[in-house]
Amino acid sequence: MTHRQRRFAATTRTLFKIATTSGVLAGAALAGAAPAGAASGAGRISSGVSYRQFDVPAAKGTVHAHLLTVDLTNPHVRVDLLHPDAVAARAQVSAMADAAGAVAGVNGDFFNITETQHPGVAATGASVGPAIAQGRLLKAAVPTAQRFGPSLPPGTDTTDVLGVGVDRRARLDRLTLVGTVRTPDGNLALRGLNQYALAQDSIGAYTPAWGTVSRKRATCGSDTSRAAGCSTDTYEVRIRDGKVVATSATPGSGAIAAGTTVLLGREAGADKLRTLTKGERVTVRKWMMTSASRIPYRFAVGGYPVLRDGQPLAGLNNTTSAVRTAAGYTTGGHQLLLLALDGAAAYRSGMTIAEVADEMRELGASDAFSLDGGGSTTLVARTAGAKTVSVLNHPTDSPERAVANGIGVFWKP
Repeated sequence: MTHRQRRFAATTRTLFKIATTSGVLAGAALAGAAPAGAASGAGRISSGVSYRQFDVPAAKGTVHAHLLTVDLTNPHVRVDLLHPDAVAARAQVSAMADAAGAVAGVNGDFFNITETQHPGVAATGASVGPAIAQGRLLKAAVPTAQRFGPSLPPGTDTTDVLGVGVDRRARLDRLTLVGTVRTPDGNLALRGLNQYALAQDSIGAYTPAWGTVSRKRATCGSDTSRAAGCSTDTYEVRIRDGKVVATSATPGSGAIAAGTTVLLGREAGADKLRTLTKGERVTVRKWMMTSASRIPYRFAVGGYPVLRDGQPLAGLNNTTSAVRTAAGYTTGGHQLLLLALDGAAAYRSGMTIAEVADEMRELGASDAFSLDGGGSTTLVARTAGAKTVSVLNHPTDSPERAVANGIGVFWKP
């Protein structure tokens, strides 16, 4: 976006903010009937959480944007991960928000949505990057070559996250899994946790949080290609109460019992697991190493950065436009911005990632992060007097797409 376009956009936002204090945005008429509960173009969701919508000029036409502004210094407000009951599952943002009691939210990370390259292998629905909910680590990142989504900007990878620490500040960071499998013959490196794809020659751990979906997808693809075939050299070890209780030459499926961890190895990792026998003592230890902060995270979600310290990342795509979801923060991480574009036909031309970075900067963000877009882009919030959320944008998918996770905004008196 040029300086002239940015200046025009700022003027447009000001005009629309004034226009919406007493009714529906003029731009909403272009999109057809507004979603239920979306009668007001701006307003307070709760103390510390506000919503507004506005038009933004983009290279391929005007887009309509929906914005949640969250005051993380407000003691009644918190942000956390919205997610289904299992890592390998999908649910609609509105359903996840209502189930968790959130007052607002947006969709989250990119995810394993299809498996056309591996016939007979089921898509897991699991997200690409790390995920932390209520301070609990749910999963780690898949190898970068195995991610789903648009090409990453130079210098970024699947370990990038947007998180909020126990100090209530938002940050961009990287979360890398560090883990060991302690055996009678020594320690083995653990390189995966509840992931739909494992690095070649590695060992990954699967906990009850994974769900019931087959773990076979984790042995497909390679460190350089998501489309590479599935490994035939695999091995699983089931550990309960610190002891090996079962082994298998093929990846399994079904629920993992409480207190149980399944170790899955491929290639050299499988060879190492074959040395374990029933009854042997095995201990699995895992934690996440951060790159930017030593503050523990209460919440973290995957995606990729587009703006750092007020500057767009080098190499951002400026040719492919799409409906987008993004998050960013201002005032040293004390205010969170959640942006979702409208997918109605009148606005579906969307924005490029470079335009998204510029727009987040115009909104005051110092740092910003791209989340999944297209049919996944969804923004929900509770309107005055409502006990459930409403979808406030027009998702391009109908009905609302089921996604891997989201960012939930919570308010408690």
